[in-house]
Amino acid sequence: MQGGRRSRAFWPLAAFFALFVAFLYGPTVTIVVLSFQGPEGGLTFPMRGFSTRWFANLFETQMVGDFGGSFLRSLMLGAIVTVVTVVVSFMAGLAFRRRFPGSTALFYLAVASLIVPSVLISLGIGLMFRLIGVDPAWWSSGLGAHLTWTLPFGLLIMFAVFNRFSPAYEEAARDLGATLWQTIRHVVVPILLPSLIGVGLFGFTLSYDEFARSLYTAGTFNTLPLEIYGMTTNVTTPVLYALGTVTTAVSFVVIGLAIGGVVLLQRRRGGG
Repeated sequence: MQGGRRSRAFWPLAAFFALFVAFLYGPTVTIVVLSFQGPEGGLTFPMRGFSTRWFANLFETQMVGDFGGSFLRSLMLGAIVTVVTVVVSFMAGLAFRRRFPGSTALFYLAVASLIVPSVLISLGIGLMFRLIGVDPAWWSSGLGAHLTWTLPFGLLIMFAVFNRFSPAYEEAARDLGATLWQTIRHVVVPILLPSLIGVGLFGFTLSYDEFARSLYTAGTFNTLPLEIYGMTTNVTTPVLYALGTVTTAVSFVVIGLAIGGVVLLQRRRGGG
């Protein structure tokens, strides 16, 4: 913008951004609105009344589907993936600060799963478990499949964070007599805690809504994305939209907690 006049590119960019927002949030808003259909309402507009019946129906025994069980499984799997992703990414970030034999090959091997189709990884892990005589399950093969997705992203984030981390803090701690463990615990981790929270949030959200890598590895009991997919072919009432609304709300709650934790840490540092 020069001299108070907008450039010619302003309106095309504004239109593009408006379309982007519409495609991003439009479906979510539609699902939330339709989840409050009246008792006689269907899956489309116009709405026939307003009620919360479908949310209550969601937690009742269903003819098809197991929302409660799949929801808890996805939460537990997401929590486990989060912890493993944060710990391994942090340790790898520490290790890769110095070159060691095979470090380059190990790095590319770790991130290679990002370019392999997710369905192929899921199929391969599922077949491998069956070949060794172990039935696939969400807590074993499913966990491994999700880690092939979350760990590379966690590694890339931690590599970027450690690239900007000054070793002067560690040197000062060692000059004051701190051991290696004390330096990591009392210096490195507190400084990098906001980034670690970000890695954990990233890992949880990637695992929580992962479909393709769960398809052949979840075993007998579905995770939430698989359950939702199954319900789309059997459920013909707005209870499906109520499920989408609840799961979306959970995602926003997790994001809000992570942001709140980062803000709290920043305020404590500022106060100190």
